[in-house]
Amino acid sequence: MKDLQKRNIAILGSTGSIGTQALEVARQHKDLVGIEVLTAQNSADLLIQQAVEFLPNVVVIGNEALYDKVSNALASYDIKVYAGANALASVVQMDSIDIVLTALVGYAGLTPTIKAIEAGKHIALANKETLVVAGELVTELALQKGVSIYPVDSEHSAIFQCFVGEFHNKIEKIVLTASGGPFRGKDRAFLETVTKEQALKHPNWDMGAKITIDSASLMNKGLEVIEAKWLFDLEASQIDVIVHPQSIIHSIIQFEDSSMKAQMGLPDMRVPIQFALTYPHRVKSDFPRFSFLDYPSLTFEKPDMDTFKNLGLAFESLDKGGNMPCILNAANEVAVASFLQDKVSFLGMSDVIAECMNKVSFVTKPSYEDYVRTDEETRRIAQELI
Repeated sequence: MKDLQKRNIAILGSTGSIGTQALEVARQHKDLVGIEVLTAQNSADLLIQQAVEFLPNVVVIGNEALYDKVSNALASYDIKVYAGANALASVVQMDSIDIVLTALVGYAGLTPTIKAIEAGKHIALANKETLVVAGELVTELALQKGVSIYPVDSEHSAIFQCFVGEFHNKIEKIVLTASGGPFRGKDRAFLETVTKEQALKHPNWDMGAKITIDSASLMNKGLEVIEAKWLFDLEASQIDVIVHPQSIIHSIIQFEDSSMKAQMGLPDMRVPIQFALTYPHRVKSDFPRFSFLDYPSLTFEKPDMDTFKNLGLAFESLDKGGNMPCILNAANEVAVASFLQDKVSFLGMSDVIAECMNKVSFVTKPSYEDYVRTDEETRRIAQELI
Protein backbone atom coordinates (compact mmCIF):
# COMPACT_ATOMS: atom_id res chain seq x y z
CA MET A 1 0.00 0.00 0.00
CA LYS A 2 1.54 3.23 -1.14
CA ASP A 3 0.08 5.40 1.61
CA LEU A 4 0.87 2.99 4.45
CA GLN A 5 4.35 3.65 5.80
CA LYS A 6 6.37 1.01 7.61
CA ARG A 7 5.79 1.09 11.36
CA ASN A 8 8.40 0.05 13.88
CA ILE A 9 6.91 -1.78 16.82
CA ALA A 10 7.93 -2.91 20.28
CA ILE A 11 6.35 -6.18 21.34
CA LEU A 12 6.16 -6.47 25.12
CA GLY A 13 5.70 -10.17 25.72
CA SER A 14 6.90 -11.46 22.35
CA THR A 15 7.12 -15.10 23.46
CA GLY A 16 3.49 -15.37 24.60
CA SER A 17 0.42 -16.25 22.56
CA ILE A 18 -0.26 -12.70 21.31
CA GLY A 19 3.42 -11.91 20.83
CA THR A 20 4.17 -14.96 18.70
CA GLN A 21 1.08 -14.31 16.55
CA ALA A 22 2.11 -10.66 16.14
CA LEU A 23 5.44 -11.91 14.80
CA GLU A 24 3.53 -14.09 12.32
CA VAL A 25 1.89 -10.90 11.07
CA ALA A 26 5.27 -9.14 10.92
CA ARG A 27 6.75 -12.10 9.04
CA GLN A 28 4.00 -11.83 6.43
CA HIS A 29 4.31 -8.03 6.10
CA LYS A 30 8.00 -7.22 6.43
CA ASP A 31 7.49 -4.14 4.25
CA LEU A 32 4.89 -2.74 6.68
CA VAL A 33 5.90 -3.92 10.16
CA GLY A 34 9.42 -3.55 11.52
CA ILE A 35 10.47 -5.13 14.82
CA GLU A 36 12.33 -2.64 17.01
CA VAL A 37 12.03 -4.23 20.48
CA LEU A 38 11.26 -7.75 21.72
CA THR A 39 10.77 -8.61 25.39
CA ALA A 40 10.08 -11.71 27.46
CA GLN A 41 10.00 -12.54 31.14
CA ASN A 42 11.44 -16.07 31.35
CA SER A 43 11.35 -17.65 27.87
CA ALA A 44 14.99 -16.91 27.04
CA ASP A 45 15.44 -19.58 24.37
CA LEU A 46 12.45 -18.44 22.32
CA LEU A 47 13.41 -14.76 22.78
CA ILE A 48 16.90 -15.52 21.43
CA GLN A 49 15.40 -17.39 18.47
CA GLN A 50 13.06 -14.48 17.69
CA ALA A 51 15.89 -11.95 17.99
CA VAL A 52 18.10 -13.88 15.56
CA GLU A 53 15.26 -13.97 13.01
CA PHE A 54 13.94 -10.40 13.31
CA LEU A 55 17.13 -8.57 14.38
CA PRO A 56 15.48 -5.95 16.62
CA ASN A 57 17.39 -2.97 17.92
CA VAL A 58 16.81 -4.08 21.53
CA VAL A 59 15.71 -7.15 23.48
CA VAL A 60 14.77 -7.17 27.17
CA ILE A 61 14.65 -10.26 29.36
CA GLY A 62 12.57 -9.52 32.44
CA ASN A 63 14.22 -12.17 34.62
CA GLU A 64 17.61 -10.64 35.38
CA ALA A 65 19.07 -14.07 36.18
CA LEU A 66 18.75 -14.90 32.46
CA TYR A 67 20.60 -11.79 31.23
CA ASP A 68 23.95 -13.51 30.65
CA LYS A 69 22.34 -16.33 28.70
CA VAL A 70 20.55 -13.93 26.34
CA SER A 71 23.46 -11.50 26.09
CA ASN A 72 26.00 -14.22 25.28
CA ALA A 73 23.74 -15.81 22.67
CA LEU A 74 23.26 -12.48 20.87
CA ALA A 75 26.82 -11.17 21.32
CA SER A 76 27.66 -11.54 17.61
CA TYR A 77 24.57 -9.59 16.52
CA ASP A 78 24.01 -5.83 16.51
CA ILE A 79 21.34 -6.13 19.20
CA LYS A 80 21.35 -4.37 22.57
CA VAL A 81 20.36 -6.63 25.49
CA TYR A 82 18.88 -5.37 28.76
CA ALA A 83 17.20 -7.01 31.75
CA GLY A 84 14.64 -6.20 34.43
CA ALA A 85 11.43 -4.23 34.85
CA ASN A 86 13.15 -0.84 34.79
CA ALA A 87 14.70 -1.62 31.42
CA LEU A 88 11.29 -2.63 30.10
CA ALA A 89 9.80 0.69 31.20
CA SER A 90 12.71 2.58 29.59
CA VAL A 91 12.96 0.96 26.16
CA VAL A 92 9.31 1.73 25.29
CA GLN A 93 10.31 5.40 25.19
CA MET A 94 12.83 4.97 22.34
CA ASP A 95 12.45 7.52 19.53
CA SER A 96 12.54 4.79 16.88
CA ILE A 97 9.32 3.11 18.10
CA ASP A 98 6.00 3.98 16.43
CA ILE A 99 3.67 1.51 18.20
CA VAL A 100 4.01 -0.45 21.43
CA LEU A 101 2.14 -3.76 21.44
CA THR A 102 1.46 -4.50 25.09
CA ALA A 103 1.05 -8.27 25.21
CA LEU A 104 2.22 -8.82 28.78
CA VAL A 105 -0.06 -10.80 31.07
CA GLY A 106 -1.73 -9.08 34.01
CA TYR A 107 -0.75 -6.10 36.17
CA ALA A 108 2.82 -6.22 34.79
CA GLY A 109 1.59 -4.37 31.69
CA LEU A 110 0.54 -1.21 33.52
CA THR A 111 3.81 0.64 34.13
CA PRO A 112 5.44 0.10 30.69
CA THR A 113 2.18 1.08 28.98
CA ILE A 114 2.03 4.31 30.98
CA LYS A 115 5.69 5.05 30.19
CA ALA A 116 5.05 4.45 26.48
CA ILE A 117 2.06 6.80 26.50
CA GLU A 118 4.08 9.45 28.33
CA ALA A 119 6.62 9.19 25.51
CA GLY A 120 3.86 9.74 22.93
CA LYS A 121 3.80 6.18 21.58
CA HIS A 122 0.60 4.75 20.14
CA ILE A 123 -0.54 1.59 21.94
CA ALA A 124 -1.81 -1.69 20.50
CA LEU A 125 -3.38 -3.02 23.69
CA ALA A 126 -3.64 -6.76 24.29
CA ASN A 127 -3.18 -6.32 28.04
CA LYS A 128 -6.74 -5.66 29.24
CA GLU A 129 -5.57 -5.42 32.86
CA THR A 130 -3.96 -2.04 32.13
CA LEU A 131 -7.41 -0.46 31.69
CA VAL A 132 -9.05 -2.66 34.32
CA VAL A 133 -6.59 -1.51 36.97
CA ALA A 134 -6.21 2.16 36.01
CA GLY A 135 -8.60 2.93 33.17
CA GLU A 136 -9.30 6.53 34.11
CA LEU A 137 -5.64 7.41 34.60
CA VAL A 138 -4.49 5.70 31.38
CA THR A 139 -7.22 7.10 29.11
CA GLU A 140 -6.78 10.64 30.46
CA LEU A 141 -3.03 10.40 29.88
CA ALA A 142 -3.54 9.11 26.32
CA LEU A 143 -5.89 12.01 25.60
CA GLN A 144 -3.41 14.48 27.04
CA LYS A 145 -0.53 13.06 24.96
CA GLY A 146 -2.55 12.65 21.75
CA VAL A 147 -1.94 8.91 21.79
CA SER A 148 -4.28 6.36 20.19
CA ILE A 149 -5.05 3.07 21.95
CA TYR A 150 -5.84 0.38 19.39
CA PRO A 151 -7.59 -2.62 20.99
CA VAL A 152 -6.22 -6.07 20.18
CA ASP A 153 -8.69 -8.23 22.14
CA SER A 154 -10.97 -9.78 19.52
CA GLU A 155 -14.12 -8.35 21.13
CA HIS A 156 -12.79 -4.82 21.54
CA SER A 157 -11.25 -4.87 18.10
CA ALA A 158 -14.69 -5.88 16.79
CA ILE A 159 -16.34 -2.92 18.52
CA PHE A 160 -13.60 -0.60 17.22
CA GLN A 161 -14.04 -1.92 13.68
CA CYS A 162 -17.80 -1.37 13.92
CA PHE A 163 -17.14 2.20 15.08
CA VAL A 164 -15.03 3.05 12.02
CA GLY A 165 -17.05 5.53 9.93
CA GLU A 166 -19.53 5.90 12.80
CA PHE A 167 -17.56 7.93 15.34
CA HIS A 168 -19.97 10.85 14.89
CA ASN A 169 -23.01 8.69 15.72
CA LYS A 170 -24.09 8.04 19.29
CA ILE A 171 -24.49 4.43 20.30
CA GLU A 172 -27.13 2.97 22.57
CA LYS A 173 -25.12 -0.03 23.74
CA ILE A 174 -22.51 -2.60 22.84
CA VAL A 175 -22.78 -6.37 23.11
CA LEU A 176 -19.64 -8.32 23.96
CA THR A 177 -19.84 -11.96 22.91
CA ALA A 178 -18.42 -14.80 25.00
CA SER A 179 -17.78 -18.38 23.93
CA GLY A 180 -18.89 -19.61 27.36
CA GLY A 181 -15.60 -21.47 27.76
CA PRO A 182 -15.19 -25.21 28.34
CA PHE A 183 -17.80 -25.33 31.14
CA ARG A 184 -20.73 -23.65 29.40
CA GLY A 185 -23.99 -25.12 30.69
CA LYS A 186 -22.38 -26.86 33.67
CA ASP A 187 -23.79 -26.42 37.19
CA ARG A 188 -21.99 -25.69 40.45
CA ALA A 189 -21.97 -29.36 41.44
CA PHE A 190 -19.93 -30.15 38.34
CA LEU A 191 -17.63 -27.15 38.81
CA GLU A 192 -16.76 -28.13 42.38
CA THR A 193 -14.47 -30.88 41.12
CA VAL A 194 -13.05 -29.55 37.84
CA THR A 195 -9.30 -29.71 37.34
CA LYS A 196 -6.90 -27.23 35.78
CA GLU A 197 -6.41 -29.66 32.88
CA GLN A 198 -10.14 -29.47 32.10
CA ALA A 199 -10.18 -25.68 32.50
CA LEU A 200 -7.24 -25.23 30.12
CA LYS A 201 -9.09 -26.84 27.20
CA HIS A 202 -10.74 -23.86 25.49
CA PRO A 203 -13.16 -24.86 22.71
CA ASN A 204 -12.31 -22.07 20.22
CA TRP A 205 -9.28 -19.96 21.08
CA ASP A 206 -5.57 -20.75 21.54
CA MET A 207 -4.49 -18.56 24.46
CA GLY A 208 -2.06 -18.52 27.38
CA ALA A 209 -2.88 -20.35 30.62
CA LYS A 210 -4.01 -17.32 32.64
CA ILE A 211 -6.42 -16.02 29.98
CA THR A 212 -7.75 -19.53 29.34
CA ILE A 213 -8.63 -19.98 33.03
CA ASP A 214 -10.20 -16.50 33.05
CA SER A 215 -12.29 -17.53 30.06
CA ALA A 216 -13.44 -20.71 31.82
CA SER A 217 -14.54 -18.69 34.89
CA LEU A 218 -16.04 -15.84 32.78
CA MET A 219 -13.63 -13.44 34.50
CA ASN A 220 -12.08 -12.74 31.11
CA LYS A 221 -15.42 -11.35 29.96
CA GLY A 222 -15.74 -9.37 33.18
CA LEU A 223 -12.34 -7.78 32.60
CA GLU A 224 -13.38 -7.03 29.02
CA VAL A 225 -16.51 -5.25 30.27
CA ILE A 226 -14.36 -2.93 32.39
CA GLU A 227 -11.89 -2.42 29.55
CA ALA A 228 -14.74 -1.56 27.16
CA LYS A 229 -16.02 1.12 29.54
CA TRP A 230 -12.72 3.01 29.25
CA LEU A 231 -11.92 2.28 25.60
CA PHE A 232 -15.28 3.48 24.33
CA ASP A 233 -16.36 5.93 27.08
CA LEU A 234 -19.44 3.94 28.13
CA GLU A 235 -21.54 3.45 31.24
CA ALA A 236 -21.88 -0.06 32.66
CA SER A 237 -25.56 0.03 31.66
CA GLN A 238 -24.48 0.35 28.00
CA ILE A 239 -22.52 -2.92 28.02
CA ASP A 240 -24.22 -6.29 27.56
CA VAL A 241 -22.67 -9.74 27.48
CA ILE A 242 -24.11 -12.64 25.52
CA VAL A 243 -22.81 -16.19 25.16
CA HIS A 244 -22.15 -17.16 21.53
CA PRO A 245 -20.53 -20.63 21.50
CA GLN A 246 -19.34 -20.54 17.89
CA SER A 247 -17.21 -17.37 18.40
CA ILE A 248 -17.99 -16.12 14.87
CA ILE A 249 -19.67 -12.82 15.80
CA HIS A 250 -16.96 -11.13 17.83
CA SER A 251 -19.09 -8.25 19.17
CA ILE A 252 -21.90 -5.88 18.23
CA ILE A 253 -22.81 -2.17 18.38
CA GLN A 254 -26.40 -0.98 18.61
CA PHE A 255 -27.01 2.61 17.54
CA GLU A 256 -29.69 5.02 18.73
CA ASP A 257 -31.82 4.32 15.64
CA SER A 258 -31.97 0.61 16.71
CA SER A 259 -29.74 -0.63 13.88
CA MET A 260 -26.84 -2.93 14.78
CA LYS A 261 -23.39 -3.61 13.34
CA ALA A 262 -21.46 -6.79 14.05
CA GLN A 263 -17.93 -7.82 13.16
CA MET A 264 -17.62 -11.46 12.12
CA GLY A 265 -14.95 -13.95 11.18
CA LEU A 266 -13.21 -17.13 12.24
CA PRO A 267 -11.61 -17.02 15.71
CA ASP A 268 -8.07 -15.97 14.75
CA MET A 269 -6.18 -13.44 16.87
CA ARG A 270 -3.90 -12.51 13.98
CA VAL A 271 -6.79 -10.55 12.41
CA PRO A 272 -7.23 -8.00 15.26
CA ILE A 273 -3.45 -7.86 15.77
CA GLN A 274 -2.90 -6.97 12.13
CA PHE A 275 -5.73 -4.41 12.15
CA ALA A 276 -4.24 -2.68 15.20
CA LEU A 277 -0.77 -2.53 13.65
CA THR A 278 -1.90 -1.28 10.22
CA TYR A 279 -5.00 0.84 11.07
CA PRO A 280 -6.74 2.51 9.29
CA HIS A 281 -5.84 0.17 6.44
CA ARG A 282 -6.99 -3.38 5.86
CA VAL A 283 -4.01 -5.31 4.55
CA LYS A 284 -4.33 -8.48 2.47
CA SER A 285 -3.65 -11.68 4.42
CA ASP A 286 -3.59 -15.42 3.83
CA PHE A 287 -5.61 -16.13 7.00
CA PRO A 288 -8.39 -18.76 6.67
CA ARG A 289 -11.73 -17.46 5.34
CA PHE A 290 -15.14 -17.91 6.96
CA SER A 291 -17.97 -19.69 5.15
CA PHE A 292 -21.58 -19.54 6.31
CA LEU A 293 -22.03 -23.07 4.95
CA ASP A 294 -19.60 -24.33 7.59
CA TYR A 295 -21.65 -22.63 10.30
CA PRO A 296 -25.33 -23.05 9.35
CA SER A 297 -26.39 -22.23 12.92
CA LEU A 298 -25.16 -19.36 15.09
CA THR A 299 -26.62 -19.51 18.60
CA PHE A 300 -26.83 -17.14 21.55
CA GLU A 301 -27.73 -17.47 25.22
CA LYS A 302 -27.68 -15.51 28.45
CA PRO A 303 -24.56 -15.88 30.64
CA ASP A 304 -25.13 -17.82 33.87
CA MET A 305 -23.91 -15.31 36.45
CA ASP A 306 -25.33 -17.33 39.36
CA THR A 307 -22.97 -20.22 38.61
CA PHE A 308 -20.11 -18.15 37.18
CA LYS A 309 -19.92 -15.39 39.78
CA ASN A 310 -16.84 -13.63 38.40
CA LEU A 311 -18.77 -11.80 35.68
CA GLY A 312 -21.12 -10.36 38.30
CA LEU A 313 -18.17 -9.39 40.50
CA ALA A 314 -16.65 -7.49 37.58
CA PHE A 315 -19.86 -5.53 36.98
CA GLU A 316 -20.02 -4.86 40.74
CA SER A 317 -16.46 -3.50 40.76
CA LEU A 318 -17.26 -1.29 37.77
CA ASP A 319 -20.31 0.13 39.53
CA LYS A 320 -18.28 0.83 42.68
CA GLY A 321 -15.46 2.47 40.71
CA GLY A 322 -12.34 3.89 42.35
CA ASN A 323 -9.73 1.22 42.98
CA MET A 324 -12.28 -1.62 43.14
CA PRO A 325 -11.45 -2.97 39.64
CA CYS A 326 -7.78 -2.94 40.69
CA ILE A 327 -8.72 -5.06 43.72
CA LEU A 328 -10.73 -7.41 41.52
CA ASN A 329 -7.81 -7.85 39.12
CA ALA A 330 -5.11 -8.43 41.75
CA ALA A 331 -7.26 -10.92 43.65
CA ASN A 332 -8.04 -12.75 40.43
CA GLU A 333 -4.38 -12.95 39.41
CA VAL A 334 -3.50 -14.55 42.76
CA ALA A 335 -6.53 -16.85 42.61
CA VAL A 336 -5.75 -18.06 39.07
CA ALA A 337 -2.08 -18.67 39.89
CA SER A 338 -3.18 -20.63 42.98
CA PHE A 339 -5.71 -22.66 40.97
CA LEU A 340 -2.99 -23.58 38.47
CA GLN A 341 -0.91 -24.77 41.44
CA ASP A 342 -3.84 -26.81 42.84
CA LYS A 343 -4.03 -24.58 45.94
CA VAL A 344 -7.61 -23.38 45.47
CA SER A 345 -10.66 -24.88 43.77
CA PHE A 346 -12.27 -23.54 40.61
CA LEU A 347 -15.26 -22.13 42.51
CA GLY A 348 -12.99 -21.06 45.37
CA MET A 349 -11.40 -18.45 43.09
CA SER A 350 -14.62 -16.39 43.15
CA ASP A 351 -14.78 -16.63 46.94
CA VAL A 352 -11.24 -15.24 47.27
CA ILE A 353 -12.03 -12.35 44.91
CA ALA A 354 -15.29 -11.45 46.68
CA GLU A 355 -13.59 -11.52 50.08
CA CYS A 356 -10.79 -9.24 48.87
CA MET A 357 -13.36 -6.78 47.49
CA ASN A 358 -14.81 -6.63 51.01
CA LYS A 359 -11.53 -6.39 52.92
CA VAL A 360 -9.09 -4.26 50.90
CA SER A 361 -9.03 -0.51 51.55
CA PHE A 362 -11.31 1.34 49.13
CA VAL A 363 -10.05 4.55 47.45
CA THR A 364 -12.57 6.70 45.59
CA LYS A 365 -10.12 8.74 43.49
CA PRO A 366 -6.92 6.69 43.24
CA SER A 367 -3.56 8.01 42.04
CA TYR A 368 -0.93 5.80 40.39
CA GLU A 369 0.66 5.27 43.82
CA ASP A 370 -2.76 4.22 45.19
CA TYR A 371 -3.05 1.58 42.47
CA VAL A 372 0.41 0.24 43.36
CA ARG A 373 -0.51 0.07 47.07
CA THR A 374 -3.89 -1.49 46.30
CA ASP A 375 -2.30 -4.18 44.15
CA GLU A 376 0.21 -5.03 46.89
CA GLU A 377 -2.40 -5.06 49.68
CA THR A 378 -4.82 -7.18 47.67
CA ARG A 379 -2.18 -9.77 46.79
CA ARG A 380 -1.17 -10.06 50.44
CA ILE A 381 -4.75 -10.53 51.62
CA ALA A 382 -5.55 -12.97 48.81
CA GLN A 383 -2.53 -15.10 49.70
CA GLU A 384 -3.62 -15.10 53.34
CA LEU A 385 -7.12 -16.22 52.36
CA ILE A 386 -5.73 -19.07 50.23
